[in-house]
Amino acid sequence: MNYNSPPEKIVERKFDHEKLEVYGYELEFIGWVTPLLDEATVSAKGRTREVCDQLDRASLSALLNTAEGNGKRQRQIRAKFFDDARGSATECAACLDALVAKRIFAAERVGEGKNLLLKIVSMLSGLVNRFDGSGDVLREDSPEYSVETEKI
Repeated sequence: MNYNSPPEKIVERKFDHEKLEVYGYELEFIGWVTPLLDEATVSAKGRTREVCDQLDRASLSALLNTAEGNGKRQRQIRAKFFDDARGSATECAACLDALVAKRIFAAERVGEGKNLLLKIVSMLSGLVNRFDGSGDVLREDSPEYSVETEKI
């Protein structure tokens, strides 16, 4: 490769997880929640340390599980990571509820974040259903069994 020649046209390459719409929303949520965490830390003077730490970790966990899950080849393992991401996203929603319950923020203040999380959880639920295989299985209803006893 000649480094003195003009650069060739650079083709933007993306990892597979970056192509997922839900991954973009998870990044958007992290961008939305970071200033909220800063604001909570300053205004509440330590009363929210645990919930803020948990919210920060859960938001990152959702993002990372989505990325890692999308890189898995086995459908069941892929579904497990998407399910873990969904669990982390619902945990974020609960943390936002806790900040409202602690009277750190009004419900209106966290509404945008909860709307993003609802979208994220819905998309992740779709991915879980797509890859867990349980939706592809046709089953009959279980028959009811009973035992009759004779009186002697």
